[in-house]
Amino acid sequence: MTRPFDSSVLPDARGLHVALVVSRYHHDVTHRLQQGAVAALREAGVADEAVEVFAVPGTFEITLAARHAAETGRFDAIVCLGCVIKGETLHFEFIASAVAHGITTASAETGIPMAFGVLTTNSIDEAIARAGDSSSDFRSCKGWEAAMAAVELATVCRGLTRGEPTGESG
Repeated sequence: MTRPFDSSVLPDARGLHVALVVSRYHHDVTHRLQQGAVAALREAGVADEAVEVFAVPGTFEITLAARHAAETGRFDAIVCLGCVIKGETLHFEFIASAVAHGITTASAETGIPMAFGVLTTNSIDEAIARAGDSSSDFRSCKGWEAAMAAVELATVCRGLTRGEPTGESG
């Protein structure tokens, strides 16, 4: 499988506080996404006690919970994890579009980085594949990638706020 995320370069996320907002719907998949996200946060240096998990009924509810988490001022980044599987109706398109738009809007309006770790797949088999296999290597898990993206953006934002260099140039 091709890995678009360069996992050899990890952000220094020590001192960050991160919220995970996780859908309970398709629990077998979203729990695996959560495990991958937690593994990524540990690997990047986020302390276990600096991670809070908020379970919501379904993917549609992620947006509001993520927005409320951001508005508390307690979190430097929020990782949104869910799974929407295409069925025979338009429900899939409505949910996927609304959640993507909602997370983007909430992040832009609150200034808190929010990662879109919501799987949108054609089948449960595709969802399971993207959530990673059952081995202990979580780097094949989209939850891992979403968490890394969230903390990398949080470190960039932290550097910008402090007037520090934030990464590679030209």
